[in-house]
Amino acid sequence: MFVDRVRILAKGGDGGRGCVSFRREAHVPRGGPDGGNGGHGGDVVMVAVSHQNTLLPLRYHTEFRAERGRHGGPSNCTGADADPMQVAVPPGTVATEEETGAVLGEVLAVGDRVVLAKGGRGGRGNRSFLSNRNRAPRESGPGEPGEERWIRLDLKLLADVGLLGLPNAGKSTLLSRISAARPRIGDYPFTTLSPVLGMVSVGERDFVVADIPGIIEGAHQGAGLGLQFLRHVERTRALAWVVDASGSRGDDPVAALRTLREELAQSHPELLTRPALVVASQRDAVVEPDPLPALRAAADALGLPVFPVSAVSGAGLEPLLHAMADLLAVAASETPA
Repeated sequence: MFVDRVRILAKGGDGGRGCVSFRREAHVPRGGPDGGNGGHGGDVVMVAVSHQNTLLPLRYHTEFRAERGRHGGPSNCTGADADPMQVAVPPGTVATEEETGAVLGEVLAVGDRVVLAKGGRGGRGNRSFLSNRNRAPRESGPGEPGEERWIRLDLKLLADVGLLGLPNAGKSTLLSRISAARPRIGDYPFTTLSPVLGMVSVGERDFVVADIPGIIEGAHQGAGLGLQFLRHVERTRALAWVVDASGSRGDDPVAALRTLREELAQSHPELLTRPALVVASQRDAVVEPDPLPALRAAADALGLPVFPVSAVSGAGLEPLLHAMADLLAVAASETPA
């Protein structure tokens, strides 16, 4: 099961108590206070790992409470600091404090770490209260409580090219032909119920393509599934608008392209500025009149190149892959250093 959003409770460990103690040894008059400080509580830390690609484990384990620091001891012994508690997540996970909406951080590469809740500082032992005016202090600190907060974790897949289209536009079939990904495919709406990633190789160039669930008209108002997963194309460097250009179902590819762009403009307008191309899919089932000329004219007006393909026969796939790779090269050159 693919899970890309969870809610967890993170509680940093409390600091250990300071110690009240006095040195008492034979032949050592006026030994004085020797109570040590308490140790720091453990932090709750989000860590990106390579063996996870979903937040599913966190759906069933929602509370993370770090251990408290050890208490201080006599003979100026400081309590041990507690070890941090790690929350393993896939790369691309963003942590947001639920109450304030503040973004705590994100992990993009394996090994990246973000502190979700800090542990409390250890309490002071009576040795630290010693002064000229207070030669025999009997007070100590209790240790600070650790931070406690509810946190929302959102997974944003790290892909280079995002496939956007209406349901049954042929995105999943296309991805299965150009990569080793095997999304579930069927002849019914909303086949893709979760995003799917595929690694594509073109010569010596490799890139990742993401298949996003189909977008329908009114998606920005909550209709359908597509916009629920559009967070996964927020980090893509290029977009591929996939439209059914066969005409076999009576669909108008020009209207489909217009609907996709309008829905994206309502929800993520910044994505419309990304480098993009149009994939005219399902060209193995073309009926008359051929809708491709009208689609080319509409795409030309938007400055978008059109690539007719058939994922069934494989026609047009090689030029499309090279165009995607070139599009990524242009996007990389336009990215500020």
